[in-house]
Amino acid sequence: MKNSKKEMVENYTRKYGAVCVENNNIEAGLYGEYGVKRGLRDMNGEGVLTGLTNISMIKSSEMVDGKRMPCEGRLLYRGYDVIDLVKGFEHKARFGFEEIAYLLLYGDLPNKEELSEFKEMLGMMRTLPTNFTRDVIMKATSKDIMNSLTKSVLTLASYDKHAEDLSIPNVLRQCMMLISVFPMLSVYGYQAYNHYDRDDSLYIHRPEAKLSTAQNILRLLRPDMKYTELEAKVLDIALVLHMEHGGGNNSTFTTRVVTSSGSDTYSVIAAALSSLKGPKHGGANIKVVEMMANIKKHVKDLNDEDMVKDYLSKMLNKEVFDKRGLIYGMGHAVYSISDPRAIIFKGFVEKLALDKGRDEDFKLYSMIERLAPQVISESRNIYKGVSANVDFYSGFVYSMLDIPLELYTPIFAMARIVGWSAHRLEELINVDKIIRPAYKSIAPERGYKKLEERG
Repeated sequence: MKNSKKEMVENYTRKYGAVCVENNNIEAGLYGEYGVKRGLRDMNGEGVLTGLTNISMIKSSEMVDGKRMPCEGRLLYRGYDVIDLVKGFEHKARFGFEEIAYLLLYGDLPNKEELSEFKEMLGMMRTLPTNFTRDVIMKATSKDIMNSLTKSVLTLASYDKHAEDLSIPNVLRQCMMLISVFPMLSVYGYQAYNHYDRDDSLYIHRPEAKLSTAQNILRLLRPDMKYTELEAKVLDIALVLHMEHGGGNNSTFTTRVVTSSGSDTYSVIAAALSSLKGPKHGGANIKVVEMMANIKKHVKDLNDEDMVKDYLSKMLNKEVFDKRGLIYGMGHAVYSISDPRAIIFKGFVEKLALDKGRDEDFKLYSMIERLAPQVISESRNIYKGVSANVDFYSGFVYSMLDIPLELYTPIFAMARIVGWSAHRLEELINVDKIIRPAYKSIAPERGYKKLEERG
């Protein structure tokens, strides 16, 4: 019996996949020989300087007696410490997403009138084209909501008569509209998948213009549209902390690169989404949740620190969980001693855990936050400190908010769309050159052989 077409294709790609590997392999030592910064990072993990920005700054070290020394991590939005920003709106019991979005887009904190007008504009833009949900989002549903979101963003270009207009007012309009509708595109994408693929009930709720972004996310997601003030406030803080993180992160750099080519806003944001969905970038909090479930399943006594520490050691030695040798949520490409976002988040996470009756889970997270750096430092040579990053707690928060795993990375996108928009605008305003880094070819020249002469 002849092989099916599918089997034939699989056999062919398996065979020539091996050929690809063989003919594309580059000896690792050559990168050092030619001074190539792999991943645009030097031997100390520092990013290669590729641009200038006013939007945000990450501080993880300082000069002491002529030497660069690790320090407590700091994150500044437009020069303001994110800790001060969160304290400012949280102390006054305000939702912060819209206020900090204004800051990142325009460069200054808004006064009352400016904030009110900005929120009104976002509320007005929180709508989709007629029948878009039915004709686009509900067709060809996918478990991968990031792919669904990307599809929707690209399709929105077809409804925009000025899609390719790169004037700043038009790009700002497009960015504000996308900031407004990302929750709808994401949650509707999940609801369609949950209905058509899982045979569950279908809920399509309309957003409320006067509610905050965090409130609307919970309203759209939940069958009864109900949520508590604490739930919405904690989600709001999560959005603020994920909103922006310097120009060097993968998806923001992607935004800069595609913007520099002169592409339209929809294509730029779709490219950024494609970058963010990677498990090395935006999908890390999902791995934390999976890791914690694995620990709870296999460690007999979760109050026994020695048992937990031993399991973490096995995880690091590729003996358990996914056997990749990683303790997820620990360490960061930039921060060394601490991730300020994780520090801010932890206090609010504790409040939510107590409210939800998940205090035992919080105790376990806190224990692992303390033990994991010890385990890592005992078994590996590290050039900088290791601490919990924001992903360590964000997945726990989303689980307490009954947000499905499929929406974890899209929620990251609902926040980071603000940072991407700010960087797109900054790139358009300041730089008129396409980003084109150099690659050195190490392929030897070869003489051409006619087809009949090839073995």
